[in-house]
Amino acid sequence: MTEVVRFTGGWLFDQGMAGWDVTVLRSDHADARPLRILGARVASLEPVLASPVRPPRSQAVAVHADLYDSDPRVRRMVLGAVDEDMGEVRVWGHQRPGEASDGAGSVRYRLSLAARAFKAQALAAVAVPDAAEGAVELFRGVELLRSSNHA
Repeated sequence: MTEVVRFTGGWLFDQGMAGWDVTVLRSDHADARPLRILGARVASLEPVLASPVRPPRSQAVAVHADLYDSDPRVRRMVLGAVDEDMGEVRVWGHQRPGEASDGAGSVRYRLSLAARAFKAQALAAVAVPDAAEGAVELFRGVELLRSSNHA
């Protein structure tokens, strides 16, 4: 929960304000209040991955790199979104060896002023001070997923 808010909270908020239906799939049972502050709904990841029926086509997918790397079902879902040329696919979290934080394939997202304010409130709800948080969130782009495809 903390990492979702810290690394994608502003982007999630801005997408919701742009009219997107923002749902965060999670595997834990942590308090959902921080995500609700950001305007996101929360659903359980496991039923979505276990379902033989494909979920509705998303406008965007953001996934933590560890989950992408460790769960082949998540990897298939994300790479399926890439293959369908979905609007946006973003990965956040650790970097692979040799990747520069601002290197090729990385995507910098500049948060709106409102996103920064709501993200600060969501961070407070997960007891993380926002002093080190900036106006930009950094993601890996689709190019890096395609180059590291190990599905």
